[in-house]
Amino acid sequence: MKILAAIVTHNRCQLLERCIDHLQMQTRLPDSIVVINNGSTDGTVDMLKHRNIQYITQDNVGSAGGWYRCIAHAMEHHFDAIWLMDDDGFPSDSALKRLEGNLDKGVACVSSVVLCEKDRERLVFPLPILNSKQLPAIFSLRYKLKTINEVLSVSPNGLYPYVHYFNGALVSCDAVLKIGNVESDFFLMGDEVDFGYRLRSVGKVCTDISAHHYHPDVTERAWSKLKIYYYLKNTIILNQRYFDMVYIRNVIAVVATFFRIAIHNGWRGLLSYLYGKNLKMLLIAIWRGLNGRIAKDFDA
Repeated sequence: MKILAAIVTHNRCQLLERCIDHLQMQTRLPDSIVVINNGSTDGTVDMLKHRNIQYITQDNVGSAGGWYRCIAHAMEHHFDAIWLMDDDGFPSDSALKRLEGNLDKGVACVSSVVLCEKDRERLVFPLPILNSKQLPAIFSLRYKLKTINEVLSVSPNGLYPYVHYFNGALVSCDAVLKIGNVESDFFLMGDEVDFGYRLRSVGKVCTDISAHHYHPDVTERAWSKLKIYYYLKNTIILNQRYFDMVYIRNVIAVVATFFRIAIHNGWRGLLSYLYGKNLKMLLIAIWRGLNGRIAKDFDA
């Protein structure tokens, strides 16, 4: 199997270099590495040139535009699979070997589990409890699986039928041929969910709990106004495309947005969206989401 490891980066030179170090320590080395440089200005290009790493520089077209270029490159150069990751995480040394072993016929994607680099039992992106339709459950006593042991308690074979994409996900290029590339108009948020549900329509997808991808704790990061806007708008669009009980899920999306603002930006940030100048932006996100407007509305 010919595998391309592809990283999207923007102004995280030191973290990117750490990720490349771990790619080059894999027990099963990728056949090629490419970095999609979304307009970095921090010395990223000089580092990549010094290390003789293949890269493609483009304008900062958002994460979705970066993933689109990664996948297009893999398809243009006839790879069998593409291993996708962001610049701030890094894989365990045996991750690719384990993932390749599970990318069997009929499997569209198998991903590493994304663990907190400082607490390697805890998931950075908790996996949802799934309902009978294999969709994230709304009515459940337990809503998320937050540790490796919690995942193993419901999936003893270590393969959980849900994937958080773009942090160590190995995707079959045959599956991409059937569904097409990432929809780059999602811009900042939601592109991975849309891509994932399209992948699921042509093959199995799963997270391999024995393949680890380490990542900083994202709860420590503030959310920008743009990230909040695109998160809410694109979540509403995705609810209408793929999920059941759409009205309830849309209400949950609005509540979840306020919750995330409080967690990431504090109470002052939350108040600015409840009563202040940012409320109008949130209402625009809801309106455009309900109207299915997938577009780059504002610059990053």
